[in-house]
Amino acid sequence: MEQSKPFKFREDERSLLLRLLLQVASAREPEIAAVLNGRRSLVSLAPEQRIPALQASGVWFQLLTIVDELLAMRARRELEQGAGADEVPGSFASVIAEMAASGHSAAEAQSALDEFCVGPTMTAHPTEAKRVTVLEIHRRIYRKLTELDQPRWAPRERDLLIADLESEIELLWMTGELRLERPTVEREIAWGLHFFREVIFEATPQLYGKLQSACERHYPGEPIRIPSFMRYASWIGGDRDGNPNVTAAVTAHAMAEYRNTAIGWYLAQAQRLVTVLSASSNVIDLPTGFRPVLQTALDKSGEAQEIAARNPDEPLRQFASALLARLLATREGGKAAYRSAEAFRADLNALSSALEAIGGRAVARRFIQPLLWQVGSFGFRTVSLDIRQNSTVVNRVLAELFALTDPADPVASGTSQWSARIRAALSQGERLQIDASQLSPEAGELLSTFAVIREQISSADADAVGSFVLSMTRSADDLLAVYLLAQYCGLSTAPGGDATIRLRIVPLFETIADLQAAPAILNELLGVSLVRRTVRDFGARQEIMLGYSDSNKDGGFLASNWELAKAQKRLAAIGRKHKVRIGFFHGRGGSVSRGGAPTGRAIAAQPQGTVAGSMRVTEQGEVVSSKFANRGTGLNQLEVLAAAVLAHGVRSTGGDKPKETPEFDEALEALAGISQASYAGLMAEPRFLDYFNQASPVAELALLKMGSRPDRRFGASGIADLRAIPWVFAWSQNRHLLTGWYGIGSALSAFITVRGEAGRELLARMFEHSRFFRLVVDEAEKTLYQSDMEIARLYADLVSDSDAAARIHVRIAAEYELTRRLIGDLTGGDLSARFPMFKRRFDNLRRQMDDIHRLQVNLLREVRAGTGADQRRATDALLVSINCISAGLGWTG
Repeated sequence: MEQSKPFKFREDERSLLLRLLLQVASAREPEIAAVLNGRRSLVSLAPEQRIPALQASGVWFQLLTIVDELLAMRARRELEQGAGADEVPGSFASVIAEMAASGHSAAEAQSALDEFCVGPTMTAHPTEAKRVTVLEIHRRIYRKLTELDQPRWAPRERDLLIADLESEIELLWMTGELRLERPTVEREIAWGLHFFREVIFEATPQLYGKLQSACERHYPGEPIRIPSFMRYASWIGGDRDGNPNVTAAVTAHAMAEYRNTAIGWYLAQAQRLVTVLSASSNVIDLPTGFRPVLQTALDKSGEAQEIAARNPDEPLRQFASALLARLLATREGGKAAYRSAEAFRADLNALSSALEAIGGRAVARRFIQPLLWQVGSFGFRTVSLDIRQNSTVVNRVLAELFALTDPADPVASGTSQWSARIRAALSQGERLQIDASQLSPEAGELLSTFAVIREQISSADADAVGSFVLSMTRSADDLLAVYLLAQYCGLSTAPGGDATIRLRIVPLFETIADLQAAPAILNELLGVSLVRRTVRDFGARQEIMLGYSDSNKDGGFLASNWELAKAQKRLAAIGRKHKVRIGFFHGRGGSVSRGGAPTGRAIAAQPQGTVAGSMRVTEQGEVVSSKFANRGTGLNQLEVLAAAVLAHGVRSTGGDKPKETPEFDEALEALAGISQASYAGLMAEPRFLDYFNQASPVAELALLKMGSRPDRRFGASGIADLRAIPWVFAWSQNRHLLTGWYGIGSALSAFITVRGEAGRELLARMFEHSRFFRLVVDEAEKTLYQSDMEIARLYADLVSDSDAAARIHVRIAAEYELTRRLIGDLTGGDLSARFPMFKRRFDNLRRQMDDIHRLQVNLLREVRAGTGADQRRATDALLVSINCISAGLGWTG
């Protein structure tokens, strides 16, 4: 057993976990210790030793991530203890302190909070390699490390904790990460709900409490009200774009699971209230107005006599018992059920007021206020479930309905007749009598989904339905087709042509061409009277989703980010023209090339006036596992996100808003254009698709059972139809990582060549003063540091056409060297020297990562040849290597 000693240095956790892992590994595979210590290469191992060696490396990467989370939490706590909460970057305390110091009044602060809304949106893209079982082990290891951090343990107690840690590492070793089968959507729903039960339900009111504390400190005596500004959403069970496994029945199941999870949480909280609210009417005098409120609650519970008899002289406990009974009825569909979450919230407010009236303000703040905040954020739904479908499917279904109702006069999508037909039907409030037996399976499925939406919108929590997100939106007609299908399926508020649609319909602009067309599409859309009325019903606010992944695959990192920034400014201007607030929904992923930059800095770099205190962001795959791995990390991640949104909104409306810089915009336009041309030139290289397919494990990714969704939308084999996630995943596995930097070197070089020294000076000023340009450079620099052209060359050697492989690899390597050199010139230092924590973490892993890559290349060659004596073992080893590399990088795609 490990000898006990107090932790004096931060490296002790790493050393302890490595020793325990070596003990676990040595007991099973003695050769593995030599691999972990760097004394032996993975490539030198016998075939039967590869999987346990890779497994050990993967476990070590996971353990290092857990330690990083622990050390980050400790560093934040130490900073707050030493310098005060206001000095913690990314905190509410820092933002509110800045607001107060800048002269913002309490009334202005309240106004900002009243408009404040943050919408983290969980998605189940095929990027998550961790199973719930593994996540639970991770959380237990984290908790054991936090317990060991306490100085109160006796040596015997510390030894027991360390023994517990070793047992958890044994379990992690034995559990493994390979899925035996692709997860069902139902399992993905359970995976997403795991994070709510374990972290988010509790972290959310704690988040509000931190904001409340900051407001009380900086605006003493001012009654600033903290609203429930976190509005969680999900795509898990609603995203059917290219995923035939997400059916109307699955969506209905998802909504039922989300509802039951929220109510189940409230049941536990109500039971706690029954336990703790022991105030006796023999000791305290209840306010007169509470008596009839209590009697009404008892009457509505259906258990008035039983509750009164069980808890005589305990009116608050009786009230809590009535709430508990009604929540049980709500879950089971009984007569005493709450008609809405607001009715439950009203009862909680009544209970809180009674407590305050009898001097129990601290009790109310401890037990009731967190529950009030939770009900405000989670309702009877946990999340608002978005429904996503592709415009191609929507248009096919509408065309089918048109053909069924008027077979003599068919109209084709994309024509002027199609546009006129849709607009006429909307303006007249047209309804169709649809014979479901005549529908194709695709049309029947989509109309059934609208039926589920209609039913849920009429339920106890209409917000259970989020938005209908239309991916690949190419025209206003695409969106109007959704409006018309909703009208046909009974989602209009009234018959005739003056109704509105009871569904938020959101365009998703993904490719660069779509981003460029977006302002004109929005302008045309808002010119339709039905749309204007519907948007007005939803608070005169139109949401627009922006896709980072496909635009990056389309034009490269710099061009994609610049087009996204320009689109936001232009769309916001269209909104102002129509007196509509535009809210942006950012479809970010885990990797830099999919928008996965540090949250606070990424939000700060958004264009002025495009946040306005409101933002939605996707939390995808391994990002969810990373951000919500434990409660401390989850709370911090939520605070960084929310505080950044609040800060951006305040700065954009205050006197300290950044100045417009046309000179910077002109330069960025030129840089983005050159970068995109360079990227397009690479994509156009002869045999490039072969290079991509053969010099990466993209084909083998399908064997890794990570998500329920296929990796291609419509089954084609070209790059255009490949989803952006496996595109990024593949380039990360072979250490090219070109989706995060390619084209930037050519852009900088051409810019300097044309503009000379003045161009260099302008780039230096942009790096110093443009948050957008600084973020692009910083993230490209970090991605370059993780790239390795020598490792990339090993993958290039897998390509059957050696001449094409050499030509393409030389081009990529030349751009890599150019980009690396010019970014170094711009930043004035060695690559990633400005990011010491990032650099140190990757340096600690680089040797093992390179070793895994070399083995993966050998395994790819072996699996593709199909000549190995044990093909199954080689394939499994290959899949474990993919997991290991993902764990080392910290993301998949």
